[in-house]
Amino acid sequence: MAMSMGSGGGGRRGRRGRGRGAAMSEINVTPLVDVMLVLLIIFMVTAPMLTAGVPIDLPDSRAEALKTDQKAITVSMDGEGRVFLDDQELAPGELSDRLAGLATAGPGGKAPLVTLRADRSLDYGRVVAVMGALNAAGFKSISLVTNGSVTAP
Repeated sequence: MAMSMGSGGGGRRGRRGRGRGAAMSEINVTPLVDVMLVLLIIFMVTAPMLTAGVPIDLPDSRAEALKTDQKAITVSMDGEGRVFLDDQELAPGELSDRLAGLATAGPGGKAPLVTLRADRSLDYGRVVAVMGALNAAGFKSISLVTNGSVTAP
């Protein structure tokens, strides 16, 4: 059985005419593409989890998650009672002033959705005081963020 070795003259020479000791000038990009696709998938999965920059121990609940179509404002309260608007810490009493201009900033003059993230160790009165400040600023729809759980708390 005869086998053709191409037009390079046969023997040990490859199809591009490299000798035995010559360096390979081609780069195999397949492993690079594979690694980049894996990193892309990892970032796509973890990016939605990075929206909350304030570490809070949320309470558990069996409630279903709400579907949100509009831009939401996030108000967070950590275990020490500090209040954050998105990721910026607010001084005591500053929440009402900062929210006054945001109440009518939504589409059609409608107030944007507010999500309230409060630490489970906080006093109920502190959370209600922040909800009252949100209501006084013109936000009538406030969503409370909790951890989903299978069993009742």
